[in-house]
Amino acid sequence: MILIEPASRLARILVLSAVFYYATLPSASIADERTTLALLVRTIAQVEDDAVRVSLMTGMLQGLEGRRNVGAPDGWSPLAEQMSQSDNGQIRDKANRLSQIFGDRAATERALTTLMDSGATIPQRRAALGSLVSQQYVEMANDLEAMLEIDELRIDVIRAYGVIATPDAPKILLTRYPGESREIQRAIVETLATRKSYAGELIKGIQNNVVARADVPAYVARSLRDIMGKEFSKVYGEIPELKQDTRETIEKYKRLLTAESIDQADASRGRSVFQKTCGACHLMYGSGGKVGPDLTGSNRANLDYFLLNSVDPSGDVPEGYRTHLVQTFDGRLITGVLAEEDNQRVVLKTVDQPRVVISKEDIEARKVSEKSMMPDGQLDQMSHRDLFDLVKYMQTKTQVEAAQ
Repeated sequence: MILIEPASRLARILVLSAVFYYATLPSASIADERTTLALLVRTIAQVEDDAVRVSLMTGMLQGLEGRRNVGAPDGWSPLAEQMSQSDNGQIRDKANRLSQIFGDRAATERALTTLMDSGATIPQRRAALGSLVSQQYVEMANDLEAMLEIDELRIDVIRAYGVIATPDAPKILLTRYPGESREIQRAIVETLATRKSYAGELIKGIQNNVVARADVPAYVARSLRDIMGKEFSKVYGEIPELKQDTRETIEKYKRLLTAESIDQADASRGRSVFQKTCGACHLMYGSGGKVGPDLTGSNRANLDYFLLNSVDPSGDVPEGYRTHLVQTFDGRLITGVLAEEDNQRVVLKTVDQPRVVISKEDIEARKVSEKSMMPDGQLDQMSHRDLFDLVKYMQTKTQVEAAQ
């Protein structure tokens, strides 16, 4: 029996080495993977310290992220049974999540039980839902509608419909749409744009004024145009594209954005404009999305820099921010920028989710666009007041309160 004190140098080396090594394992061969998994299982069985066990299983989960139906390593079943009786909730949870990845039906059913248990905490239920979605457990499709009644889980459940396809999803979501908050409405629109079968119903929703045209962000509209073609454009209209020479357009805005107009603008209101138009993809003062570059330390106060990147966002797109479009065999469509890739999986950062893991065995088609995810002509959609206030905010040196 190996006994390791949690604070010992040996324990720290063991944990860090195992987590780092296994997290990089997807680039190795299947044989290497099975060998290392078996070694980690033996180590977990021998270690008596709960913190070390949790850390080792965390490393395994990181290395297996996005995977499913992985062959269970030697010795896992008796160890998992033992850990299911642990007094430590983290050990029980991580062991059950690993068992799901290893194709254990009982572990999946335990996760479903937790999800449906009104006595479980919201974090427990959210984790259970996440694990079931990751495993693409289609049998829970009929349970999702009831889960929409739980306020704290609603966005997670809406996004689950994007992975767990069901014919009733568009009707269920569009029926709820008018009474939901703007945040929930955006999640519904984004989810209905992930599948061609859903997108057709979203188009009908726009046509019937259930979903306002203005509620469809430009990045979603561009994706829908690519998926549905004229069927979408006929209802939505043409998506604004840059119709003028870039230099001429920049000069037009420079004539408009005088020192006086910026001086009289409202930076607090500009922050609200930023949150609505830019914040889904860009960080500013630590708040916002992480799809595009963090703008806090950029040259944003320089008007020429701001206009060039706003008017022609696809003019010079760094490789790390090019748009990746992935279609899975089950009809899911994911658009984002590449966060990670190895020989087992692709990880994208999307506007609505900072980390979407896609197993390569699920990918039917994939392409990389030279265009930025930031749409052309975005400034053309703003009122003069919104534009002045946004530029004023972009020139701030410290964070300001957002206008209500």
